[in-house]
Amino acid sequence: MNAWQFFQNQILGMKWLDALIWTCLSKIGMDMQGRIGGSVHFFIYDVLKITILLCLLIFIISYIQSYFPPERSRRILGRFGGIGANIISALLGTVTPFCSCSSIPLFIGFTSSGLPLGMTFSFLISSPMVDLGSLILLMSVFGFRIAALYVLVGLAIAIIGGTVIEKLHMEKYVESFILSAQNVVAESPSFTMLDRMKYAKEQVFTTFKKVFPYILLGVGIGAAIHYWIPESWIQNILGGNNPFGVILATLVGIPMYADIFGTIPIAEALFAKGAQLGTILSFMMAVTTLSLPSIIMLCKAVKPKLLALFIVICTIGIIIVGYFFNVFQSVFI
Repeated sequence: MNAWQFFQNQILGMKWLDALIWTCLSKIGMDMQGRIGGSVHFFIYDVLKITILLCLLIFIISYIQSYFPPERSRRILGRFGGIGANIISALLGTVTPFCSCSSIPLFIGFTSSGLPLGMTFSFLISSPMVDLGSLILLMSVFGFRIAALYVLVGLAIAIIGGTVIEKLHMEKYVESFILSAQNVVAESPSFTMLDRMKYAKEQVFTTFKKVFPYILLGVGIGAAIHYWIPESWIQNILGGNNPFGVILATLVGIPMYADIFGTIPIAEALFAKGAQLGTILSFMMAVTTLSLPSIIMLCKAVKPKLLALFIVICTIGIIIVGYFFNVFQSVFI
C-alpha cells in the first residue's frame, strides 16, 4: 500500500476503525453476517467516522474563517467585478461550513451592503453545496478524483448561476427592505491565536449540535438501504436501466433538509447497492442546495420571479452534472 492509499483508506476512510468495531461486535456474539449485525456495524462505524472528521474539519475551517469575518469578506468581495467576482464569491463559499439555511443570512447581509446580486448568489449556491468538508468526506468514500470533480462542478454551477442572474439584472426582484437596509460598517476584531482557537472550538460545538441529528438520520437511512432494501430495487430505480434516475433523485432531494455530512452515508449505501454515481451526486446536491426550509427562508428575501430563476438554474445545473457523471462513470471509478 503506497502512502496515498494509506492516507485515503486508514486516515480518511478509517478502515482500522471499521475492523475494530467489527471485531468488538463479533466478540459480544453479534452475527456480523446477518442484517441486524451488519446494520449495527454500519451505523456505529459511520457515525464515529463522520463525527471525528466533522469535528476536525470544522475546527480547521473555522480557524481559517476567523481571518474572514463578514465585514472583511464584504470588503474583499467589493474589490472584484465581472465573472471574476462570481469566481471569488463561489470560492469564499467553500470555506464557510454552512448549510443552505445558515447561508441565507450572510447572503442577505452581502446583498444589503451593496454587493452585486450575481456575486451574492454565487456565494449562496456554493456555500452549502461545496466546502472543504465535503471534499474530505467525499474522498473518504469515493476517492480523490470524484471528490475533486464534485467540488469543481459545484463551483461551476455557482459561478454560472450567479453570472446568469447578474446578466439578467434581477435587482428589482429583491425585497425592498433588503435593498434599503443600512449597512453598519464595523471593524473586525483583532484576534490572537488563542482567540481564534477558542472561536474554532466554539464553532465545533455549535455546528456539531446542529448537524448531529442529521448525521444520525442519514446514517440510519444508509444502514437501512445497505442491509434491508433489495439491490434490485435500487438498480431499477436509480441504476443505469432508468434514464430518468437523475431527474427523480433531484426532485426527491429538494424537499429534504440536511447538509453534506448527513447525505454522505446515504450516498455510500446507494452506491454500494448499484445506484449510478451521477444520480447519487445529483441527490446530494439537491438536498444541500435546494432544501425546502431554505427555499421558504429565501422567499422572504426575494420575489417569486427571482426565486424561481434560482431554483431553475440550480435544478438544471444539478441534472446536467448528474447525467455527465453517469455517462463517464467508468472513467471516474
